[in-house]
Amino acid sequence: MKVKFITTLLLALSILAITGCNNDRNPADLTQSKGSRELDLFVATDLHYLNPDLHDNGQAFQDYIKNGDSKLLNYSDQLADSFVNDVIHAKPDVVILSGDLTNNGEKKSHHELANKLKRIEDAGTSVYVIPGNHDILNPWARSFKTDGQYVTDYITPKEFTSIYENFGYEEAISRDPDSLSYIAQISDDLWLLMLDTSKYDNNVIMKIPQTDGEVSKETLAWIETNSQLAKDKNANIITVMHHNLIDHSDISSAGFTLNNANEVLDVLVKSNLSLVLSGHIHIQDIQSEQNVYDIATSAFTVYPHQYGVLHYSPDEAAVEYQTKQVDVEKWSAEVGINNQDLLHFNSYAKDFFYEDSYRKAYKALDDQGYTEVEKTEMAKSMAELNLLYFSGNASKIGESIKNSEGVELWKKANSQFLKSYVLSMLNSDKENTQLKLSLDPSN
Repeated sequence: MKVKFITTLLLALSILAITGCNNDRNPADLTQSKGSRELDLFVATDLHYLNPDLHDNGQAFQDYIKNGDSKLLNYSDQLADSFVNDVIHAKPDVVILSGDLTNNGEKKSHHELANKLKRIEDAGTSVYVIPGNHDILNPWARSFKTDGQYVTDYITPKEFTSIYENFGYEEAISRDPDSLSYIAQISDDLWLLMLDTSKYDNNVIMKIPQTDGEVSKETLAWIETNSQLAKDKNANIITVMHHNLIDHSDISSAGFTLNNANEVLDVLVKSNLSLVLSGHIHIQDIQSEQNVYDIATSAFTVYPHQYGVLHYSPDEAAVEYQTKQVDVEKWSAEVGINNQDLLHFNSYAKDFFYEDSYRKAYKALDDQGYTEVEKTEMAKSMAELNLLYFSGNASKIGESIKNSEGVELWKKANSQFLKSYVLSMLNSDKENTQLKLSLDPSN
């Protein structure tokens, strides 16, 4: 009886190992025919979703927003619902979320966001997610009540894959043993390479979330192996990561661009991969090196609250990308919202971002010897530039802004970060909201 029991136990464990561990399976055996067809994909990043149960909209929360980086956290729940509504109406084949799904990795935020994503999948659209630097083992996870902030639960890497198992991890044809990266097969000839570029293992010890990112040598080897598999299957690959592959700012790239970006770029070039979808830096910007394009879609929770829309054409092996603002006003009208901020969200959100930019610029000019009129003009020009820059429309900066009194004062200002930032926006004059690209760089 004892031998029979042990034999049965070993058999059960072997079956569990085969069915429960995707890392040990050969991805070549997992691919299955899904046909070749035109596809529509939505990509959003930096949702920074905060479960409304974690705040009472009180003083502590308002102070947190005021001292933050222009995220419209007081309406993150409504923004998420509006995005879900957009997706359900448009019926794209795929939704991609490239990290910083939550504000600071709160367990309640992750679970509630997963509930919203289930509505998308129930409507027939597949969802694929990866974590960002805010999402896992984040000691800054907080709730807000009256005038205080309170520690709340964060999640582990294992919990992340459990919460989002239906949004990429369960159907992955290959999972990287060294990170939360995976490969997803969208169709016979289009795969997603979903890369976990965040560094969170030391967050709890350091008591601060690490913001920089990189790809390990083990993961790079895994990328090469799977890229070769895709090539053997005549499949094209879109690479998705939270951090940037290429610098998207002349003055601020440290912590945004991958620490080993050159090494990763070399692997992508060698693997014939030409498109990366990233986020993290919060601005809408497109850059390229060695025929590899990195589209940084702007942060969803920051004005203009937009996402990317991609159309894939199999005959050309090409994608067309453009940005689209989430339609909060449409969702608000459909569900019977009475809040005027939401019913007139486009103007409300634009005013919020402008005023936040203006206030911070004005405050930064204190004690620099400027008159009130000069500070007003400088803050005004910075805020106007910021509106266009964040949305990817710096090419539309007109002569009235370029020749304004505020810009002239910035040009003459003492050396400081804000001056460099204003001048960099003035020099960002290319189109960053649309792109057509072949997924085969040799074409």
